[in-house]
Amino acid sequence: MSDTEMIESGNMKIDWVLNHMPVLNIIREQFEKDKPLAGHKVGMALHVEAKTAALVETLAIGGAEVAIAGCNPLSTQDDVSLALHQKKNIKCFAKYDCCTEEYYEAIDKVLDFKPDITIDDGADLIFKLHTERTDLLPMILGGCEETTTGIHRLKAMERDGALKMPVIAVNDAMTKFLFDNRYGTGQSAWDGIMRTTNLLVAGKNVVIGGYGWCGKGAAMRASGLGANVIVTEIDPIRALEARMDGNQVMPMKEAAKIGDIFLTTTGNRDILNREDFEVIKDGAILANAGHFNVEINLEDLRSMASSVKTVRNNIKEYTLKDRRVYVLADGRLVNLAAGDGHPAEVMDMSFANQALCVRYIAENKLANGVHPVPLALDIGVAEMKLKSMGINIDKLSDEQTAYMDGWECGT
Repeated sequence: MSDTEMIESGNMKIDWVLNHMPVLNIIREQFEKDKPLAGHKVGMALHVEAKTAALVETLAIGGAEVAIAGCNPLSTQDDVSLALHQKKNIKCFAKYDCCTEEYYEAIDKVLDFKPDITIDDGADLIFKLHTERTDLLPMILGGCEETTTGIHRLKAMERDGALKMPVIAVNDAMTKFLFDNRYGTGQSAWDGIMRTTNLLVAGKNVVIGGYGWCGKGAAMRASGLGANVIVTEIDPIRALEARMDGNQVMPMKEAAKIGDIFLTTTGNRDILNREDFEVIKDGAILANAGHFNVEINLEDLRSMASSVKTVRNNIKEYTLKDRRVYVLADGRLVNLAAGDGHPAEVMDMSFANQALCVRYIAENKLANGVHPVPLALDIGVAEMKLKSMGINIDKLSDEQTAYMDGWECGT
């Protein structure tokens, strides 16, 4: 495919998702009119695909100069990346299937751009700022973080006194994690698994590692597809919730013996490791929906395998002594490395939060540390989304408000 054809393909993808992102379109109109980001440079490390491109365009329409790199070596769509790079005030340095060196070179190029506002998905950009590019920290007004794993890293930095900039935890907005993490991951992870394997889910034992919001969504969709869902957890409350939701709950080592498809969603490492591979069922399919590729311990699996070969696009077969195990997308985010990521209607809210939080950073001086998304912005996104769906809701009367705020009325 020629560059011209690639650019056309990328722009078609961007136009398609924009038709399904009404809240972001409202914000684009506001940004085009008000230019709230004029004079600012936004540096980004996100999954470079069509929905992200819609956000990048929105920031540029709002007056910002934008530079973006990928946040995962396998999630970039090259046609979208090339289309973005041609647009006014946008530089895109992401490419698909880059090596580790190329990945961090792209992040360095974003930082060479000298942004004053950052947007991260996994905190790699911020980590680089705090380790190798500390000279740039004084010019940073603040940043936004998109995902649970990144928030964990940032809160650890804050706890250790290492975080030298303000960051808004966009992931923790209710219009993000309740929808993006649950309904977005729930659908897109299975989209990636099914299109990659072309196998039936119904009737299989599906093991979900972790029952956070991503795990809840993945379990819900697996159940809807007819699977027998097994959840593994370390948190007794979440484990109890998983059981009350109708799932089986057991340790991973037990689940490994009977699971047909495994999907990790924890944000932690070694959810599947050597002791699990020693007992894992023949033909098991392993996939990950956590941000980094550490949830499935591939070093353990390689060391146990007599051979490793690609048997289908995005599927590697590991041959053990008497069993075969299949890993999807090299253990990276299966919904993006082997699919198109979250549905546009869900990312509409997540990226609306991002755009509004970037404007908030530009207009307010924030102290160093991790900040919540302002509640008014979170509620505003929900209101815009409901309006776009043609949904009206009730409002409290003055009497109801007084009743809820008072304490005098007894039984």
